[in-house]
Amino acid sequence: MNLYHVMIDLKDDAKALAFAHALDRWLGYLEQEGKIGAWRLLRRKLNLASDDARDFLLEIEVDRLNQLDEAFQHVSQHSDEVEELYYPVHAMIAKASYALYRPFPDDGRAERVAIL
Repeated sequence: MNLYHVMIDLKDDAKALAFAHALDRWLGYLEQEGKIGAWRLLRRKLNLASDDARDFLLEIEVDRLNQLDEAFQHVSQHSDEVEELYYPVHAMIAKASYALYRPFPDDGRAERVAIL
């Protein structure tokens, strides 16, 4: 299992509950299609955070990197259904920071894996 981690700030005119609802529709669709695993949205509490932390934290599980690649390919197809679900979410985001994590220590226990 890998964890796709996204820290998000919304645009000033975006409503948090509308964002959560749109995200539920979008990621629920991707989960139903088998493109992602479980996911959850968290919100900073009491504004207790360092300067580099954003208001929302989104965690998306993927079983393997190939599943994440399939999700990106699915999104890039720009079908009517994808656009209808994706753009309401994207339109509310002002800033986002991304990272991909894995459980640690893991079986490979490799700090770095490279082809070259």
